[in-house]
Amino acid sequence: MHGMISRPPEAATKNIATSRVVLLLLVVMTGIAPISLYMLVPALPVLATTFGSDISIAQMTVSLYMVGIAMSQLIMGPLSDRFGRRPVLLGGLALMVAASIACIFAQNLPQLIAARFFQALGGAAGMVVSRAIIRDIYERDRVASMISLVVAALMIGQMVSPLTGGLIETAFGWRAIFYAITIGAIIVAVGIAVALPETRRTRAAGGGFRRDVGMLITNRAFVGYVMCQVLASQIIFTFAGGGPYIVVTQMGRSSAEYGAWFATTGFAYLVGNLLCVRFAPRHSLANLIWFGLALQLCGSLLNLLWSFTGWNEAPAWLFGTQMIVMAGNAFVMANSAAGAISIRPEAAGTASGAMGFLQQGIGALMSQFGAYLGGHSITTLPLTSAVLAISLLCACMMIFVVPRREVVVSEELIEQAEEEETGMM
Repeated sequence: MHGMISRPPEAATKNIATSRVVLLLLVVMTGIAPISLYMLVPALPVLATTFGSDISIAQMTVSLYMVGIAMSQLIMGPLSDRFGRRPVLLGGLALMVAASIACIFAQNLPQLIAARFFQALGGAAGMVVSRAIIRDIYERDRVASMISLVVAALMIGQMVSPLTGGLIETAFGWRAIFYAITIGAIIVAVGIAVALPETRRTRAAGGGFRRDVGMLITNRAFVGYVMCQVLASQIIFTFAGGGPYIVVTQMGRSSAEYGAWFATTGFAYLVGNLLCVRFAPRHSLANLIWFGLALQLCGSLLNLLWSFTGWNEAPAWLFGTQMIVMAGNAFVMANSAAGAISIRPEAAGTASGAMGFLQQGIGALMSQFGAYLGGHSITTLPLTSAVLAISLLCACMMIFVVPRREVVVSEELIEQAEEEETGMM
């Protein structure tokens, strides 16, 4: 008898993996929470005026939403390992629909802030579970490329969501944004109910959350991959936190010009993900991570050099070099995420959730740190130094934490690990 874990039937898994409908569902379930976040941002001044509150209070509809996303990552991943991907996704979307309706009928900002927290808590289930589903249905050497493909499609949605939210608010008022989010969540839930089969690996007695967590946190490869991915994401949060102060305050440019320049880094990240989709099937996970780390370090060093010379006091130098960092960042994040969720495939939800929680939780702090560096200095040097330091720490995770023999998490190693768990029977 071959015990602990059983895979989905090979033919069924192949059909799911080649389904364009399933791929579309992976994109929309990943994107519904972050897109809902950015759609409300243009309406924040209107919310402050409507409810007679300070803009900092209205900002809590965004900051508490991010806390909800972080908490959801920690909760929904383990639940999807235990109860299945479909029930957790449908339950999360049901919570999002209920919270979105509560947002529509909110009479004051505290009610709206509370409803937004639960909206994020439910909606972000798709972010963590989608990575687990990718690991369930795709072969190990396609995981990174599929994560990159989903993220690339998501980036396009995130780029247009603030514009969409602004147009809806201008035409119909801020409550109409939540009508749109509610309808979108219902459509995604119906699509999952109709077209997405259960993909979770069947577990026998003896597995569970505590066992999964214990085995993951004691695995050097898992810790190394997770920290590499999390640190890479902090480059984005830190730069995004300090960028507005540097461009608007130090350089004397408008906020609209800052938005246009910042969009170039999002474009570079999108290009990096598309290149990763192309190269991942033909190159090892470790080589792709090292390539991304090299780009990150190269771009970070150049930006630090421009800070010493004063060249990146112009946006073209600052953001042009940051685009190199972001293209490499896409390689690092996608492939280290693939490595982390491949260490213990039947606990992919728990692994994905832990990674997402750390990314969002630490990201909130690093965003504030970046804002402090940008807002309390007269040059770009503190911010570019911080980005270089994070890039170096990210590389150190691959050098000193991830064991060389486990850099490539092959299907053979996964099978071997499962055999060791099962034992001889």
